[in-house]
Amino acid sequence: MIKPTTPIKAESRNLNFFYNGGNHALKSVSMPLYENKITALIGPSGCGKSTFLRCFNRMHDLYPGNKYQGEIVMHPDNTNILEQGVDPIEVRMRISMVFQKPNPFPKSIYENVAYGLRVRGENNKRMLDDKVEEALKGAALWNEAKDRLQDLAFNLSGGQQQRLCIARALATDPEIMLFDEPTSALDPIATANIEELMSELKQKLTILVVTHNMQQAARVSDYTAYMYLGELMEYDDTNTIFTRPSRKETEDYITGKFG
Repeated sequence: MIKPTTPIKAESRNLNFFYNGGNHALKSVSMPLYENKITALIGPSGCGKSTFLRCFNRMHDLYPGNKYQGEIVMHPDNTNILEQGVDPIEVRMRISMVFQKPNPFPKSIYENVAYGLRVRGENNKRMLDDKVEEALKGAALWNEAKDRLQDLAFNLSGGQQQRLCIARALATDPEIMLFDEPTSALDPIATANIEELMSELKQKLTILVVTHNMQQAARVSDYTAYMYLGELMEYDDTNTIFTRPSRKETEDYITGKFG
């Protein structure tokens, strides 16, 4: 089992989640996210992976009747981000999200990246210019986009649009980035680019990624969590999960005998 010396960046503690209507989608999930590491969530469709991911930036707040129980604690400040008094907008600045399909706004490349900064009230042009450039460089898109910053984001290719969404997420200097199957809509070359980018990004932030692709989880992640029916079945370093899982259910899923 894991005995890392790496500090914990965030952790869920006995996290339960109920969708409007009472569906108990997460059942007492306790799991750490280690700082500057990539943690992959694997498991069959409908097992709670994306539900768990979206708890981390309070996405479920956008729909009435959803209910959290338990805690998600950010370190080192020990903030429980699920507490009533914590502003979800502030949470989303600290914890950014990249979705399954690229979802650029119907704005210019520049304004897509500047969006979160403008929401924060930043209007200094030099500051915006610098942050846009920094974020596009961080998302490995600067060289392709620097001469067309005023072009509509929709004019970019699918892989470029996904990197733009990563740049938009990076612009607010998040501590954690959530990726919900970020390459499932992309071709193999764009997928390889995003995977390489994720490996670079973990130098400066912590990553939690949902993937259906076992090879991708094995390639990019440091830790892997196997979920089934809303429960965390097994969590360990990725090498252990893929070579010596402690539960037969995990082995059956990874080897394709199940799911």
